[in-house]
Amino acid sequence: MDTEVNPEHPVSGASVPKRPAPRLPGREPELSRLTSLFPLALGGKAASAVLVGEFGMGKSATLHTAAALAADAGFTVAIATGSRLESHLPGGVARQLADALDEPGTPRPPVSDLCGPAGESEALDLFFRIVREATERGPLFLGIDNVHLADAWSMRCLAYIRHRVLDLPVLIILTTLTGHPPHRDVALLEMAGCTPATITLNGLGDAAAAEILGLAPGELATACREATGGNPYLLNALRPRLLPGADPQELGSSLIGQVLHTRMHEFPHAPAILHAAAILGEDAGFDLLAQLAGVDELDALQAIDTMVRLHLLHNSGRPTLTLPFVRNSVLKDMPRTTRAVNHARAAKLLSETGAPAERVAAHLLEATSIRIPWGVDVLRLSARNAVFSGRPELGARFLRRALEERLTSGRRVAVLLQLAHAEFQVDPPAAAQRVREAVDTIGNRDTAAFIASAMLLSLCGGQDARLAISAAGQIAARLDAGGPDAVWPLLCMTYLAEAGSRLGPPPEFRDFEEQWAPLTDPAAQRSRSALLALDAVRNGDSAQDAVAHFADAMTGDDGELFEQHYFFTLATSVLADEPAHVDRLCRVLDVEREPWDVHVPHGALPTLARGIALQASGDLQRASVHFESLLRRFDERGGTTTCPVGVLCAAKLVECWVDLGRFEAATSLLDRMDFVASQGLFTHTYLLYARGRLRVATGYTRFGFEDLLSCGRRLAHHGMRFPGFVPWRAHAARAALALGQADDAARLAEEDLIASTRWGAARPLGTALTTLGLVREDDEAERALNKAITTLRSSPARLQLATALTELGTLHARHGQSEKAIETLRQAVELSEHCGARPLARRAAEELRSARRALTPAKDNEHGLTRQENRIAVMAAQGLTNREIATALHLTRRTVELHLSGAYRKLGIPGRAELGGALAKSQRGG
Repeated sequence: MDTEVNPEHPVSGASVPKRPAPRLPGREPELSRLTSLFPLALGGKAASAVLVGEFGMGKSATLHTAAALAADAGFTVAIATGSRLESHLPGGVARQLADALDEPGTPRPPVSDLCGPAGESEALDLFFRIVREATERGPLFLGIDNVHLADAWSMRCLAYIRHRVLDLPVLIILTTLTGHPPHRDVALLEMAGCTPATITLNGLGDAAAAEILGLAPGELATACREATGGNPYLLNALRPRLLPGADPQELGSSLIGQVLHTRMHEFPHAPAILHAAAILGEDAGFDLLAQLAGVDELDALQAIDTMVRLHLLHNSGRPTLTLPFVRNSVLKDMPRTTRAVNHARAAKLLSETGAPAERVAAHLLEATSIRIPWGVDVLRLSARNAVFSGRPELGARFLRRALEERLTSGRRVAVLLQLAHAEFQVDPPAAAQRVREAVDTIGNRDTAAFIASAMLLSLCGGQDARLAISAAGQIAARLDAGGPDAVWPLLCMTYLAEAGSRLGPPPEFRDFEEQWAPLTDPAAQRSRSALLALDAVRNGDSAQDAVAHFADAMTGDDGELFEQHYFFTLATSVLADEPAHVDRLCRVLDVEREPWDVHVPHGALPTLARGIALQASGDLQRASVHFESLLRRFDERGGTTTCPVGVLCAAKLVECWVDLGRFEAATSLLDRMDFVASQGLFTHTYLLYARGRLRVATGYTRFGFEDLLSCGRRLAHHGMRFPGFVPWRAHAARAALALGQADDAARLAEEDLIASTRWGAARPLGTALTTLGLVREDDEAERALNKAITTLRSSPARLQLATALTELGTLHARHGQSEKAIETLRQAVELSEHCGARPLARRAAEELRSARRALTPAKDNEHGLTRQENRIAVMAAQGLTNREIATALHLTRRTVELHLSGAYRKLGIPGRAELGGALAKSQRGG
């Protein structure tokens, strides 16, 4: 690491002829600092400077260029070069300088006299006389290249003359390697003087690097500069390897690696640490470096310290090699077998320390031809993470490496199917071939069915799901000869995946019915019950039947069916009103293993199921806590906008926030969602529903109404008649009323009532009856709302009950039944506040205040008319008809009639004809 050869400059003592100085790209500032010292020496005063730089930074070239400039300025130039192979020879550097300064024909003692030690003082004085005599002929430029490698005697000579030439025209320039201690017992300052100008040569910039490489400034030149640190020597080594399309971060030179390895032999244990650091790359840590290098920790620490000082390793808690080009060069110099074995050892060490799987797998990739059976699981896990983080090519590399191991038939099928998924992202025909290869590899039926089911569970949807369905279909056909028990679970999972990924109606359920009779396996019978439950839900025929089938499906401990996205969404929608079954569902979903889908955090499904149940019961605060904590975990895995379960969680949270009155938070979350990409049954439908509710709640009623209608159209297109999946009709009817579309509101309310009555569950039916109470008038409205309240009191749906109470109390107040209104609205306020539904609580509270004001007698009459009764009576006395009064006050005619009847009774008159006189008398009496 000591010599930087430049063929344009001499490397031993010689006078440099006067000629134009060669151009050094990017070194103009350093040369300017050196030439700024010329006037001081030319004026008769000594000056000195030290050029410091890493290996290859151009110290020698800069020194020789400065020497050429000094010669042009009238200096006598003498340059000597220290050499690692000559550092043991006494007087080597001093002899080079003496020979360069010696005037031809001048008698002097033999050069060997400079080497002592017999006449040490005489020899030192002789060297000083040679320098002094040279200054008598003119200013002197003394350059010592690689002074850290100079022999001890020469260094003593330099130290001896330094304080004796202070008033002589001498300029001394030394170059030294960063972090390299000088030999023996003379310090650098003793040779250069107490205050030398220290000039550090750093890496070149982009422009200079581009000039050396012969490139135009741009991204490629920048990448090359980053890979080499702007080191000129490394840039020149990189240049011939810079072929079109090459990545500078991946390039290296075996020659550079050999040079570095040789130079490190000067320091104990440094070569082993150098190789270990190159193998470990970004994983390099002190313990791992020492273990991989096979070096005692104290020896490793000393070697690392030396290499940090030489700027080969980063000065940090993770002493990695500083430059990618250096690492690649060391690796290229390493025999392939040695590299492979060391990468295998590194993988094992990292695995034992609990390093991330992908870091272990990166070393397994390089350990080609080495058998590492334990690494297959690591490679598969790393591939899974890579594919779902958008790096399918890397995932495919991991899996192809896994296939090099000796695998059982079952494991080979699993790896081939996983590889098909990775390759499907970039090369669908190759993926299809992988599936066929996996089918041909099947040896164990049960294992193959399990693997295919796992694949169906692990892929989120869209094109990925189509690949899984195709692969499962091929495997099912291969397993069909094993009888219905063998193939049924796989057929069931395939059906669910097909139903959930379609944009249109799901496949015909009757296609599966023919295979039910022969089923004897309990697991197959449970999956049969699950599909019966699903069919009941889709048809919307009977909540009781659907719940019973779900209960049968949950009698075992195998919860894979409930983990399937489509099935999970519908099951939780149905079971939310069944607390006992919710608890059982959460126990089935609460498994110790990680979920099949990489985007779904561990424990996410039971948490989401519990949150849905809490929301259905009206416990909005606790539900939102469940959803928010889960959403943060989906965000960490990048699954909030891509995974169906993540989208479902986000939509449920938006719905919850709307009821809580947190409209800004709901808007912000919806802004993150991709409505174009989310086209599955759960994703887009739930998002449309949540957005429709938010828009209606925030005053964008027309847009919200369209979202809710679109949601309904999609559900109808999917054949989904279950009214509790998303109660879109109830909110669409309210929006239609707000828009003045009473006929549309009535139609939606009637449809909702028919569907909810057929289904038979309390919450959907109570919600439909509440909506019916809004579109009907007077007695019919009151009967519907009373029935809604009775129905909802038998269910845990407290928020829906609070809504029905609010509507009934409002109706009572509108009809002048203030006493009834106050009691009903008081219950509504308490219940809505308990749920945390602030918008509903505010509305109920306002209606309650109005009812109480209406019950208070007007102050300007003595017969105790309420404010509303007095207002209506005055309008009637002025000649307005009941219809006109109802229109003006936004009341029904029936309500106007009730208020007038109360006024007649309190005024003691038979009818409208006597109103004027009775009111006038009342006011005079007041």
